[in-house]
Amino acid sequence: MQQLSNGLKGVRLHQLLSKETHGHLQTSLENTRAISTVSLWPFSSQPRDFSQPNSSWSPEMRKVYDHYNTLCDPDTENGEEKRGPWRKLPSYNRSIKYAAGGIHLSKLIQAKARLFTRNVKEQGATFEYVVFVNKEEKRCVCVFQAGHLLEGAPGHVHGGAIATMIDTVTGTLAGFLSGPIMTANLNIDYRSPMPLGSVVLIHSALDRKERRKTYITCKVSSTDESKLYTEATALFVSIGVGHLFGSRN
Repeated sequence: MQQLSNGLKGVRLHQLLSKETHGHLQTSLENTRAISTVSLWPFSSQPRDFSQPNSSWSPEMRKVYDHYNTLCDPDTENGEEKRGPWRKLPSYNRSIKYAAGGIHLSKLIQAKARLFTRNVKEQGATFEYVVFVNKEEKRCVCVFQAGHLLEGAPGHVHGGAIATMIDTVTGTLAGFLSGPIMTANLNIDYRSPMPLGSVVLIHSALDRKERRKTYITCKVSSTDESKLYTEATALFVSIGVGHLFGSRN
């Protein structure tokens, strides 16, 4: 699930692994170092960012993206650039790739696994989205374009696809604010059917934090915010990422 992504940023490989997995990885790395004098490391150092604009984006999707992307531009004060509160988050096809060295680890552990929202090669067919986060205000906004393979009722987006995006966006914010987390509860009220191909805004904000619990509110609306499609609340619980890889410590 996407909610692990920002919580994994900066995490080192050894922090993610059980002892057994660490041993297998260590052997693989030693073998790689042994042949490094005659060949290059076979993995790309930079994963593909799926949140970048592509040809499937509608003019509306691109317009809203450009608006929020401009908010991420640094301001200039006294000849010096000062970064504002908004930033665009990258989006990879595995959450593990957000960890330091995660792109290499993803080749060694469950290499065929893919993030649910990023597992279809055809651009524009399913989930096209990009998330912008404001850390100072503890909120984020996602620009989402629903592809033709997300149909539920004829001509409209499946409720499960909408729930997936709500889980993704609220979890992204929770992970950004609280570190590695997982979904504990998701309550959704569907207000209006969403037409296929729609471009919508998914607004999420921190409600409160209680020890290991992070509560997030969410609403899905048209880009001009005149139409409300969905409202939701979510609860996330902080975890140790080692548990995902078999570690009991």
